[in-house]
Amino acid sequence: MSILDTFRLDSKVALVTGASRGLGQALAVGLAEAGADVAAISRSACDKTRQQVEATGRQFVHVPVDLATVTPADLEAVVADVVATRGRLDILVNNAGTTRRAPALKLTEDDWDVVLQVNLKAVFFLSQAAARHMAGQGGGKIIHIASMLSYQGGILVSPYAASKSGVAGLTHALANEWAAHHINVNAIAPGYMLTEMTAPLAADPDRNPAILARIPAGRWGTPDDLKGLVVFLASAAADYMHGTIVPVDGGWLSR
Repeated sequence: MSILDTFRLDSKVALVTGASRGLGQALAVGLAEAGADVAAISRSACDKTRQQVEATGRQFVHVPVDLATVTPADLEAVVADVVATRGRLDILVNNAGTTRRAPALKLTEDDWDVVLQVNLKAVFFLSQAAARHMAGQGGGKIIHIASMLSYQGGILVSPYAASKSGVAGLTHALANEWAAHHINVNAIAPGYMLTEMTAPLAADPDRNPAILARIPAGRWGTPDDLKGLVVFLASAAADYMHGTIVPVDGGWLSR
């Protein structure tokens, strides 16, 4: 087997959350391009993602779930359904995320609860459900999407910063426990990526120039910038990586 063969995901099944657009869509398509079949969780339609995945020759299934209201039992059922219909689950990408922008002095309990529910609680319980299956089949790959705010506090996004710091801690904690089951738990920390969620920042005449001035690469990232790393972390090439958080930020943290 050549080194390039270790990056192939042929016969693997991946479950990707928030796959209807943005980062999640690119991650799902990247995994399919490497050979994986894809199950996609989102609350909205996934038609564009389906088209792109199926264009690679891989199979696709949409699992309509609203992570803002989902329960741990619901997530157990999602994993059970994917395994029942696809025969296995090898890769979980916890990508879905939300934010609420408000000064901390004015933040509401609802703002706090919905961000922590989607960005952290659902991440843990979906990982738990997936790991229970993966442990029984001999291993798997779990990849969280962290953030620059796993390292920093940001501005006007205290629940998002708290949740993404939690994702970083969860990555380390689960890696410690599940490595013995041959389950690799790692995370990607994207920098400033052009998506619908960041569109207000990119359009802000004050924040956008300040952000670009801090990025040595001189540009915002795009969802496609994450494809190579997610394929690597999902593949046999990353079998000895556990509990790592990898920034993809154009040099932001180095500055």
